[in-house]
Amino acid sequence: MRSYDLTPLYRTTVGFDRMFDLLDNIGKSEATGYPPYNIERVDEDRYRVTLAVAGFSEADLEIELHENSLKIVGARPEGDEARTYLHQGIAGRSFERRFQLADHVRIEGASLVNGLLNIDLRREIPEAKKPRKIEINSNGAKVEVLKASNAA
Repeated sequence: MRSYDLTPLYRTTVGFDRMFDLLDNIGKSEATGYPPYNIERVDEDRYRVTLAVAGFSEADLEIELHENSLKIVGARPEGDEARTYLHQGIAGRSFERRFQLADHVRIEGASLVNGLLNIDLRREIPEAKKPRKIEINSNGAKVEVLKASNAA
């Protein structure tokens, strides 16, 4: 895996450290593919993360959101050591999977159906961040700007 030096970008930009940290951590992400998962775009502002968690109950799973990091942990209960498998093709180990969420993405809910953990997400952009249309004054009149001292 290649490693990129982002030092020149740190020297010439301000406020992009989080993005650079994400880029830097891409190569260091989890090597395991367990549990398998899908990330689905339901519509323009809704997403769904689905993890295949066969054999886990709701009590074995924990979903945590901290800042913009979504963490899903599956902890297997103790006591399965007594079993003797002739073939074990269903993975049943504990796991921890993390996803970085964009700003203004919140969790709507989670459900466990037929061994699939579904986490529904929605992007909600605040009104102040949404694009807005600026009207053009076409009659040539000057626009008056009220100063703080005049408004009082």
